[in-house]
Amino acid sequence: MIHWMLYACIAIVLWGICGLFMKLGTNRLSARSMVIWVTAGFLLMVPLMWRTTTLSGLSLAMVCVGLMGGLANGLGNWAVFLCLEKGAKASVAIPLTALYPLFTVALATIFLKERPTWLQWLGIALALAAGAMLSYEQTSEAQEAPSPCAQ
Repeated sequence: MIHWMLYACIAIVLWGICGLFMKLGTNRLSARSMVIWVTAGFLLMVPLMWRTTTLSGLSLAMVCVGLMGGLANGLGNWAVFLCLEKGAKASVAIPLTALYPLFTVALATIFLKERPTWLQWLGIALALAAGAMLSYEQTSEAQEAPSPCAQ
């Protein structure tokens, strides 16, 4: 059996490639067009997924959970595309928006009664600090001002 960490590494690589394609796409297409084409890309996977799973016995509640997850995913993608379309650098926007698991942790703590360990809380704090550092950009005045060390 393949260890789950291998799948996590595959996801990291594929999502990294996805971030590049997201920026390339929004350089030439609108965010709405990109949502359509990304959705078409998801649809290409349906035959494979359909052959390897069964949908029998699913309750309406579970179907709704899946549909709501898909809707949230699509709207999140749209927000990322809008961010990139408005000029965000892919090297900043993609890692910053990839901090979404922090929101998942908050929701899991509230609704699923999960409790992160102190080490996980430290990781959360470091992720927030990383997000702040990634999104920080100097103003044009600060970039043009000579460094006091240069004198």
